[in-house]
Amino acid sequence: MKIVTHPPSGAPALVLNADFRPLSYYPLSVWPWQEVVKAVFLDRVDVVSTYDHVIHSPSFEMRLPSVVALKQYVAQNRAPAFTRFNLFLRDAFTCQYCGSGEDLTFDHIIPRSKGGRTTWENIVTACSPCNLAKGGRTPREAEMHLHRVARRPTAYELQDVGRRFPPNHLHASWLDYLYWDIELEA
Repeated sequence: MKIVTHPPSGAPALVLNADFRPLSYYPLSVWPWQEVVKAVFLDRVDVVSTYDHVIHSPSFEMRLPSVVALKQYVAQNRAPAFTRFNLFLRDAFTCQYCGSGEDLTFDHIIPRSKGGRTTWENIVTACSPCNLAKGGRTPREAEMHLHRVARRPTAYELQDVGRRFPPNHLHASWLDYLYWDIELEA
């Protein structure tokens, strides 16, 4: 991971909840500078930190925000939506049969042909070779073992897994609000 001191491409701002924690770690909660300026004018956010870059109109100028905090707290305890991305995140982007991180798909533990449903408890991340090898069988029938039991994650658990995947570039002004083990590059 590279720590940059100039604004990242597009000058996005890190968005914090009202408690000064990121709304999301993966994907990292960032807004484009245009959305941030709009939120500042609508008084929906407080500017916590700014870039050196200034934008201006004929009658106004402001430094672009690099970190903003919402004025109203957004509860994070709602159940995560069942999406392909959240499923892969729950399973840490690894096949639950062999541990590979390549060519990922999702697999019904109990195949649909045998009445299996598309639920958190019946879907796991699988690489294409394992998914093809398992086919329309259960893991027991295919003699394949899951690394962990499939279950519905909490929003907190998804955020915790997301912390394992920091983005490639972070702005230095964001570091006080992110909780990754970060090694600074000289």
